[in-house]
Parts: sequence; structure tokens; C-alpha cells
Amino acid sequence: MFTITALPTDEVRALQAGGPDAYGATPERAISKGTGNPCRHCLRNIPEGEEMLILAHRPFLETHPYAETGPIFLCAKPCDRHEGVAMPEILTSAPDYLIKGYGADDRIVYGTGIVTPTDRMGAAVANIFARPDVAYIHVRSARNNCYQARIDRA
Repeated sequence: MFTITALPTDEVRALQAGGPDAYGATPERAISKGTGNPCRHCLRNIPEGEEMLILAHRPFLETHPYAETGPIFLCAKPCDRHEGVAMPEILTSAPDYLIKGYGADDRIVYGTGIVTPTDRMGAAVANIFARPDVAYIHVRSARNNCYQARIDRA
């Protein structure tokens, strides 16, 4: 069993209020085209025509060689954080995703990275979590390598 962990609400609210992104820049504002603009807080596609934020995100507290930084989208207006074990909309809308395990030291656990079809993600996550050295998993776009969400043990 596992949970899908969205970005923390306090971090998202700070960004929605104009706070700096991972590079110290103010998030850009744009209009969503619908599918393809997934919010990393509510874990739904930002509706077409709605304002959204584009910003640099690093899903790690510290900088280190494995602390990848990349672009993400957020709803510009406050949205509810995704909670629970249900697979969110943004993790069912692409044909496949890149998933990889990380240790408690926030380093990639080699041998865990896999591009998995969406309909096999649950089994792939279970296989990665079978390793005791994996603390959590990141889900990324298999096409663009953008961070989508974190998966934690339930």
C-alpha cells in the first residue's frame, strides 16, 4: 500500500502569493491549455483557460548532485491538496511515467528507475518498495522528465 504525496500546501500558497521558486525567481503566469498542464498540488489538470503558474521546482530540501530541478505547473488560484491512496488524475493521463526510488539520504537508489505503463504503475511501485533501502519514490514525466508527485509507503 502506498500514498501519493502532492506538494505541501504552505509551499504552494507561498508560490501562489508570488514567492520565489527554486531559482529565486517569481513564478511565471500563463493560461492553461488543459490537458498537459498538471497542477502538482491538487494533482489534476489545470482547466483550459484558467490561469496557472510555471516555475522551477526542486523536490529536495538540500542541494546535492541528485537534487534535480525542473519546471512544474500549479493552479494560480488556491486549490485543494490531493490526499490519499487514490491514483490522481495527473498520474492516469499519460501512457507511461518514469518512477525511481530514493533512499533516506535523498539519493537515487540505483536499479529502481523504470519507465512503466500507467496501468502497471501500482505493481512497479510495489516492486520498488520491496527493497528495504527505498524510502520513497518520485514520479516524473517519461517524455519531459518533469516532476509529478512523490509516492510514500502507507
